[in-house]
Amino acid sequence: MTTRRETVEDLDDEIAALRSLQARREYRDSRVALRIPHGHQKDFIDSPAKRKVIRAGRRGGKTVGVAILAVQQFLRGYRVLYGAPTAEQVDTFWREVKASLASLVDAPGYRKNEVERYVEREGTRNRIRAKTVWNADTARGDYADLLILDEWQLCDESAWTEVGAPMLLDNDGDAVFVYTPPSLRAGGVSKAHDPLHAAKMYKAALEDASGRWEVFHFTSRDNPHISSEALDDLVSDMSRESYRREIEAEDDDISPNRLIYGAFDERQCLIDPFTMPSSWPRYVGHDFGGANPAALFFAQDPATGYFYAYKEYFPGRGLSTYQHVEAFKEITKGVTVLKRAGGSHQEDEIRQGYTAQGWPIQEPKILNVNARIDRVRGIIEKNQLFVFNTLTRFREEMMTYLWKVDVEGRITDDIHSKSAFHLCDCMAYILSDFTPERVAGIGMMNIRVPIAQF
Repeated sequence: MTTRRETVEDLDDEIAALRSLQARREYRDSRVALRIPHGHQKDFIDSPAKRKVIRAGRRGGKTVGVAILAVQQFLRGYRVLYGAPTAEQVDTFWREVKASLASLVDAPGYRKNEVERYVEREGTRNRIRAKTVWNADTARGDYADLLILDEWQLCDESAWTEVGAPMLLDNDGDAVFVYTPPSLRAGGVSKAHDPLHAAKMYKAALEDASGRWEVFHFTSRDNPHISSEALDDLVSDMSRESYRREIEAEDDDISPNRLIYGAFDERQCLIDPFTMPSSWPRYVGHDFGGANPAALFFAQDPATGYFYAYKEYFPGRGLSTYQHVEAFKEITKGVTVLKRAGGSHQEDEIRQGYTAQGWPIQEPKILNVNARIDRVRGIIEKNQLFVFNTLTRFREEMMTYLWKVDVEGRITDDIHSKSAFHLCDCMAYILSDFTPERVAGIGMMNIRVPIAQF
C-alpha cells in the first residue's frame, strides 16, 4: 500500500520525475485519482502535436479525456485553461478535475476556488481553470500553456482567432479543439458565425503535413464505459442525420457549392420568435406520407413582402388525416390562411382527403423539383425569408440539403437523400408559387421590397 506523502516538497520531487516519463501511466500519487483512459482518449493524450482537433460522438468520452490531459499538464507545472460555451459542459469538466485532485488540493500550498473554478499552486503560475467561453470577449483576461476549447462547434470562431491563438504565442503553448458535428436539434446555443467552422478546421488539420496539427476521430460506440443499452436509449428518437453526426461523429461535405440553400444568411435572417400581427396572411406547405407527414407555416409581412417561417409540424407516424387537420387549425387559430400547397402531381387523392376534412390543399403550380428550388433560392438570395430560431428540424434540414456528387466528385443537379428532407419540400411546395421581385439598393435598412406576387 502506498504511503501518503505529507509535504509539498515530496510532491515537487514527483512532478520533476513525471516530466522525464514517456507515459502518464507510470506516475503514481495516492492523492491523484486519474481515470484510466480508453484507447482513443490515450491517442490524443499521448500525442506530441501542438494543435489537436478531436471529433467525437456524444458520450464518447471526449470531455473526460481532455480532463485527464488537463490534470496531467497541471501536475507537470503548466497553466491550463479549459473553455466551453455552456455552464453544463464546464461543470462536467470541473467535476472530473475535482475528483482527480480531491485529496491533493487539501495539501499545504494548494488552493481551490469553486466560484472561479480553479485549482492552483500558491505563489506560482501553475493553475488549472475552467470557464465559460463562447467568443473573443469571454475568452479574454487569462493566459495558458494549454488551451482546451470544448464543444468548439458551438463557439464563435473569434475565441480562437482573436484571443486563443495570440494567447499561446509567447510561450509556444498547445491547443486542443473538441467537437461533435453539430445537430441543430441541440438548439439555439450556438454562437458560431460559420456553423461548419469546426469541420473546416478538422479538414485543414487532416491535410497538415508539418506534424504540428493532428486529428482524432471516434464514435459514441468506441467508449467502452457506456453500455449498449444506454446508447440505444440515447439514439432511439434521433433522425438519421442526427445519428450520423452526433453518434458516428461524421462531418458533412463542407463544399459550399453543394449546399442548396447555402445563400441563407443566418446572421441576418435567423431570428428570435416574435408575436406577428394576426392580420399578416399565412401560407402553409405540406409534404405527405404516413410515416413522416410534415407541414411548414409561413407569415408574410404585407409592408415588405418578407416571409417568416414560424412553425414546423413533424409529428411522426400514427395520426389520421382528421387529427392532422385539427392540429393545423389549432396552429392557425385567429389568423387567415390564404393558401396551402403540397404534394406531387400523383398525390391528388391525398389532397382531396385533407380538403374533405376542411383543410383544402392545392397542387403546387410548378411541378419540376429543381424549378421549385430555383424559385425558393431567389427568395433566399434576396434575404426575403426569415426563420425563427426555434425551428430546429427545419434549420437542420437547410444546413444539410445538398446536391449529389458523381463518382468523380462533380456536383450534379440531383438531391442527396432527397426523401429525408420533408420540411425543405414543404417550403418549396408553397414558396415556389411566389415570384421574388427585383429589389434595389444594398442592405435591408435602405430598401423597400414589394410584396412577392403569385
